[in-house]
Amino acid sequence: MRFAVIQFGGSNCDLDTHHALQDVCGVDTDLVWYKEGLGRTYDAIIIPGGFSYGDYLRAGAIAARTSIMEEVLAHVRAGRLLLGICNGAQIGAESRLVSGTFTINSYPKFICRWSCIRVENANTPFTLSYKEGQVIRIPIAHKEGRYVASSSTLKELNNNHQIAFRFCNREGISTPEVNFNGSMEHITGVLNKHNTVLLMMPHPERASEKVLGSDDGRGIFESMIAHVEKG
Repeated sequence: MRFAVIQFGGSNCDLDTHHALQDVCGVDTDLVWYKEGLGRTYDAIIIPGGFSYGDYLRAGAIAARTSIMEEVLAHVRAGRLLLGICNGAQIGAESRLVSGTFTINSYPKFICRWSCIRVENANTPFTLSYKEGQVIRIPIAHKEGRYVASSSTLKELNNNHQIAFRFCNREGISTPEVNFNGSMEHITGVLNKHNTVLLMMPHPERASEKVLGSDDGRGIFESMIAHVEKG
């Protein structure tokens, strides 16, 4: 089993994600510079957070049009896992890996704080370690994290159980006060139709060890590993 963390110019959560996967969870993980391409087949790819290309045009817009993303799309078409975190979610949305997009926060400033999110679907390769309705504590750090989609897309996502996480309070209730970026329906984690792609704004790598203040995010990586091991 081998995972890959793709590095773009401006990635700043790549080493954190690599540490969470390789050192904390014990899975062989390569750091892959985007200009070098994948070079081999991976069981899972993670596109980490940061500010690829300085977020020019739109966050993730330029990175989504680099040649390595053609390899990433082929990886997804083959049914293998992809996790996009924060800027990685923006890149994934720009690549049309899920429906909808992540845009400027309703309060148009950078937000960096702890958040509680509720697990909406525990039957995916990314959420096997959780229970449906479980509240987990993971930090956010973004300016363009507000999830936006058409009413028909939102209906489809709900009907197909493609919403992985929603902002909530500690009791698991979604309210405007805890929907820090103003995302539609409090959504902060979206799946593709095959549950092989998860794009999320919170940073699980920053909540992978208790010394960081929470290890709730580790379950996402452990779920991916368990899914791959199961075959």
